[in-house]
Amino acid sequence: MFRNVYQSNIIQIMKISEKFKNTDKTYFSFEILPPLKGKNIDDIYKEIDPLIEFNPMNINVTYHQHETVFIEDGNGVFRKRTVRKRPGTVALAAAINYRYPQTIVVPHLICGGLSQNEIEDILVDLNFLNIHNILALRGDAQKGQRYFIPEPEGHEHTVDMVHQISNINRGKYLEDGMKNSTGMNFCIGVAGYPEKHIEAPNMKTDLAFLKQKVDAGAEYIVTQMFFDNQKYFDFVDACREIGITVPIIPGVKPIRNLSDFKLLPQVFNIDFPDTLTTELQNAKDDKAAMQIGIEWTVQQSKELIARKVPAVHYYTIGKSDNICQIAKLVF
Repeated sequence: MFRNVYQSNIIQIMKISEKFKNTDKTYFSFEILPPLKGKNIDDIYKEIDPLIEFNPMNINVTYHQHETVFIEDGNGVFRKRTVRKRPGTVALAAAINYRYPQTIVVPHLICGGLSQNEIEDILVDLNFLNIHNILALRGDAQKGQRYFIPEPEGHEHTVDMVHQISNINRGKYLEDGMKNSTGMNFCIGVAGYPEKHIEAPNMKTDLAFLKQKVDAGAEYIVTQMFFDNQKYFDFVDACREIGITVPIIPGVKPIRNLSDFKLLPQVFNIDFPDTLTTELQNAKDDKAAMQIGIEWTVQQSKELIARKVPAVHYYTIGKSDNICQIAKLVF
């Protein structure tokens, strides 16, 4: 007769908010996209592996909601289909958590495309997987929509999802009357916009919305990309003036090609400084634009670190070679 022996190991929970306590160190972190459906996870590891030598505090994994597309059936008739081109955020976060155990994994969770019950189920899955850090976002409007439309029984604003996660941390679930329910332990991050969210009527209103998210339970803020550090410094000062005291992590996106120069200001409602604009206008090709982006981001990063920011968070958009060059010169 065999005896089953179960040994319980105490798993330490690493939380982003705890990393910033009692240290002046500036951490390195970055964001990746889940692979397109049909692609191999090894393609993601090839982008992550070179960056591990810089001891990243965390790796963020973006979440992508479904899209409505029209596909021709071969007879000249187009049929509407709902697809998710980049599924797998939770599974990829789990794989990263297993492969790089010393690095915190932070899956994004968005309001777009999800009901409150679906969000709750995702949080349960993440908790079982020992993933306890979340970046809560509303998400963009779907293609073809002029403004964001929540799912039936979904959240219209990020603050509502922050409230839901905070409730779950206290053991309060959507189903009434649950007995002996166990709370979870999620550290919640949210987004901030140094140059104002594109939909906000003005910066004062945008900051008021941000404070609501912090008051609801957000423990840190990651900013949208910016190319002028003074925009970030002014943003932090404005946050402190209205009582936002949580860490504010600058998000930085190196220019990778000439298309970035054309599209980023339109998509993200951001300005390029005059000096960077002139350099990119004179760039002959994408290779030259990428080198300008590397040099500019190195300059940005060094200035931010000199001001003792909590971390510098890099938006890779799926490619890490330029981030690796920057990190070698900065960290």
